[in-house]
Amino acid sequence: MRALILVMDSVGIGAAPDADRYGDEGADTVGHIAEACAAGKADNSRRGGPLRLPNLVALGLGAACRLATGRIPPALDAPVEHPHYGCASEISKGKDTPSGHWEIAGVPVPFDWGYFPKSVPCFPPDLIERLGAEAALPGILGNCHASGTAIIAEFGERHMRSGEPICYTSADSVFQIAAHEVTFGLDRLCEVCTIARRLVDPLNIGRVIARPFVGTSACDFKRTAHRRDFSVPPPERTVLDLAEGAGRDVVTIGKIDDIFAHRSTGRNKRGDGNEALFDATLAELAGLADGGLLFANFIDFDTLYGHRRDVAGYAAALEAFDARLPDLLNRLRNDDLLIITADHGCDPTWSGSDHTREQVPILARGVGSTSPIGRRTSFADIGATVAKHLGLDTPLHGASF
Repeated sequence: MRALILVMDSVGIGAAPDADRYGDEGADTVGHIAEACAAGKADNSRRGGPLRLPNLVALGLGAACRLATGRIPPALDAPVEHPHYGCASEISKGKDTPSGHWEIAGVPVPFDWGYFPKSVPCFPPDLIERLGAEAALPGILGNCHASGTAIIAEFGERHMRSGEPICYTSADSVFQIAAHEVTFGLDRLCEVCTIARRLVDPLNIGRVIARPFVGTSACDFKRTAHRRDFSVPPPERTVLDLAEGAGRDVVTIGKIDDIFAHRSTGRNKRGDGNEALFDATLAELAGLADGGLLFANFIDFDTLYGHRRDVAGYAAALEAFDARLPDLLNRLRNDDLLIITADHGCDPTWSGSDHTREQVPILARGVGSTSPIGRRTSFADIGATVAKHLGLDTPLHGASF
């Protein structure tokens, strides 16, 4: 008896009930991608034609979309072979990565994160002054809201000459620092981020993110897989804490350990992209002990395609993930529980480059039930279900389905 939570980062399935408060009324990551594919607007060298997700659809993705929006997206209407599906809305305040993952793990965020204004400069002068002094920096570049790839292209060459890191933020509660892995150094970047983490704590900023990149000019700059998230820890015990406290085997894949501030995250395995992360998931599942928990994040949907508003790339990534699912499903034991879900949306057809406030799918396999999960009012129901399946203490939030 084991449990797996797979988070398809940003794969939302329709605007949340409160999406209007976030400027996201009408957002629909999966629905709009499927519509673009059906209209021939998402064809490229990697894919073409309607969106093909047979394994996710068999698990109930199209039906979950109908629960969320009242309609099934084009090409996702097929028989559901394992009808234990549903959708969930988030009760945490925000549409960011920590809030979504913490709530999935049974701990909604009851407070408002701190955010930086859209003015230029966006960071408080005293914060930048202290960061420069304590980290011995000659200054910083950026100091604004920006897309990560765009600001690296704009300031990367100057950064390499001056040694000034590129600091920027977004609509999320983040302080991001980009620096060249060779000329600045990865260890140096993490050192600066550690100092920044301490300095932004009084501002209630959720994450400081190290964004290393390589290349020689704006033409070939590329962010690397050595990203690090310096997060604050969850305010209450998550299902990870409950599992560790019970002496269970815990494995985390991708950036899960960073998101939970390395608390109760067990053995962590990284990978450069979704394919490598899926390989790591399969390898770790083979050794996951009875009663163990595996928690994985698949990041490419969000960072490579959602934020960059790349519809074709997002569609291809979904199809590639879907194609790997049989490898996983065939390795599940009869008493294992698999839950595939998401943490928020990042509609690649939406304006801007930020996350979108959306409902998420809940696709479950192996729980011994054939009844639909239905519409859930909190992601925390996922953590409660995993805890019940593994015989752990009952979390403070959520209701098992």
